[in-house]
Amino acid sequence: VNQILLLLLVLTVCAILYNKVHQVSSALKNEAVDLETPEEMEEEIPVVICAAAGRMGAAIAAISSIYSNTEANVLFYIVGLKTTIPHIRKWIENSKLKEIKFKVVEFNPMVLKGKIRQDASRPELLQPLNFVRFYLPLLIQKHEKVIYLDDDIIVQGDIQELYDTKLAPGHAAAFSDDCDLPSTHEMVRSVGMQNTYMGFLDYRKQAIRDLGISPSTCSFNPGVIVANMTEWKHQRITKQLEKWMQRNVEENLYSSTLAGGVATSPMLIVFHRKYSTINPMWHIRHLGWSPDTRYSEHFLQEAKLLHWNGRYKPWDYPSVHTNLWENWFIPDPSGRFKLTRPDS
Repeated sequence: VNQILLLLLVLTVCAILYNKVHQVSSALKNEAVDLETPEEMEEEIPVVICAAAGRMGAAIAAISSIYSNTEANVLFYIVGLKTTIPHIRKWIENSKLKEIKFKVVEFNPMVLKGKIRQDASRPELLQPLNFVRFYLPLLIQKHEKVIYLDDDIIVQGDIQELYDTKLAPGHAAAFSDDCDLPSTHEMVRSVGMQNTYMGFLDYRKQAIRDLGISPSTCSFNPGVIVANMTEWKHQRITKQLEKWMQRNVEENLYSSTLAGGVATSPMLIVFHRKYSTINPMWHIRHLGWSPDTRYSEHFLQEAKLLHWNGRYKPWDYPSVHTNLWENWFIPDPSGRFKLTRPDS
């Protein structure tokens, strides 16, 4: 009887040990799977583009160019006003862009109440969506890093490269310096465009002189932004921008009659010496400043991103290098948005 009991005890101990080893083995296996999962997941690249009334074809061309030139996992945040959102959604869903990943975000223009000084010289620069870039953390909440693009651009490179732009510690954003690319200097001179702070801020005003920023300091262009949302929120960038918007309403510190309108100037103040730089080929701009001045075709082919900033847009007439933009344009299924061309 004692031998039988001893045998049963040994078998019981063996069974317990087997179960323990099996459980540890399973746990380690599951842990290994959990560790591998993030590596297998493809990083999502959030790209913010506005869809404004009267220029939705611009947003469509920009999205089309990005989507067609990358294998990356891009999530488009398409920002519009309540009245324009149904149009852009139908355009996407009834075209070849129906395969893209996108979210439509409504921008409430009431956040701008009392912060914009009316200027009749260029009223288009006062449109609410011009200020979406000021409010990125309020619109895009789950991402650490975000790309913001103006709608009057096309992307010829892989957007992953732009997303991989390194931001220095403590920098909330990266921009393109207006003095960074020698190939564009002739274009800037030929159209008489400013590329320093003097062209954006009114140095006759004491508040501007008190900033201690030399008027010859090179400006930057906020039409292409790579932003760090954690730093943006930590530094309260949006509050700083709003402060300068309100001061401009009270003191007229900058004006759209100057080079950059009312959206660039507060960013130049807030981000002075506090931003990283984008590869110059990822922001070839000034294509919309003159209907006569053109870049060389070879230079444009090498460019990763083209920007028609200025009055002369590629969906209107006159404009330059419209063939490059039209490569990515998708006609409006509703027929409401039409290109303006010499024979139209």
